[in-house]
Amino acid sequence: MKYMLMMNAPRGDGNFAVMKWSPAELKAHVAFMHSLNNDLRNAGELVSAEGLASPGEAKLVRAGKNGQPATDGVFPETKEYLAGFWIVDVENAERAYQIAAKASSAPGPGGKPLIIPIEVRQVMSAPPTND
Repeated sequence: MKYMLMMNAPRGDGNFAVMKWSPAELKAHVAFMHSLNNDLRNAGELVSAEGLASPGEAKLVRAGKNGQPATDGVFPETKEYLAGFWIVDVENAERAYQIAAKASSAPGPGGKPLIIPIEVRQVMSAPPTND
């Protein structure tokens, strides 16, 4: 079963809080993420993983007049933003939760685990076809 694990971070001022960390703290955090991704890849569980640009660059897009894109944003009232995600293919939800807990414990300032929230949602499959 595939699951999407979404790392949510506090909104702040629209910039990544990690940009205020020391170079050593940021290096430890990135090394942790690379190690986690390598472990998942080696276990055959990683489908995809990506970090996202800062929320200060985000735009909401809707179809406007004549189907043309209409953009809106950035919204300062947003309490959290999606910082990155993993898509994993695992045996069951419990394994997805284990991976999310590991990602949640990524080191932050002073090496202390961030305990950052990770939302876990099953990726929907298409309905069966009658071919």
